Amino acid sequence: MSQESPTPRRTARRPKSHRSPITSEADREQALRDYKVTIEYKHLKQHSPSGVYVLPSLTSIRSFHGVIFLRRGLYADAIFKFTLELPKEYNDINVWPKIVFTTTVYNPHVNPETGELDIESAYPNWDPHRHYLVTVLTYLKKIFYMKTFGDDATANMEARDLSRIDPAAYRQNVDKCVRESLRCVHFNEPGCTLKFVEDNVCHEALRELMREQFKDPALISRMLILDVVNEAQEIGKKEQEKKAKSEET
Repeated sequence: MSQESPTPRRTARRPKSHRSPITSEADREQALRDYKVTIEYKHLKQHSPSGVYVLPSLTSIRSFHGVIFLRRGLYADAIFKFTLELPKEYNDINVWPKIVFTTTVYNPHVNPETGELDIESAYPNWDPHRHYLVTVLTYLKKIFYMKTFGDDATANMEARDLSRIDPAAYRQNVDKCVRESLRCVHFNEPGCTLKFVEDNVCHEALRELMREQFKDPALISRMLILDVVNEAQEIGKKEQEKKAKSEET
């Protein structure tokens, strides 16, 4: 009689783990906070106050570089740069965002030594269900259009008192900080994702030549375009040589 081969025993398999790679409760809470930040930024791209622009840094989703262009009022023509930092616990109750101006700002709501915007006086109780990034950026813009300052403006009390006692002197200080912002606009902080670059001389010359010689589209030819570009390059070279000679002297 032939013997039946023994049935091989099956080795019990361990059940696959369905655990998330985020294992601890603290990690899950932090991941949720980070996700909310991305949602807020997405909302911000569509609803940011006019003249205010913010870009995330290259190193952290909780660090941003921003700029505000002011078009009217006491601070008309000013360009103020700032950083926006969100603490790790941001999106919890009473965890405020932090805005620091990297451009000198003369304003009763901005600390003259650190450049930090006083957010807590405007929002003593930060509620993540009511207050968002767009909230604080709207407030940032608002401080430059205020005509009077209450007792809550304590970041720069000297500026606040001067605005009450001597408005003309206060205006002079504001004008000075506006001019300073324009003078320093092309200075970019290390790692800043919002960079301002001076126009090249040949680019300016090219724009002027195009305005002069490209008035009639029917007359624009490849040869004309090349001639205009070459002329602009020559103008740029001459200006660079002139600048180099003046620096030597």
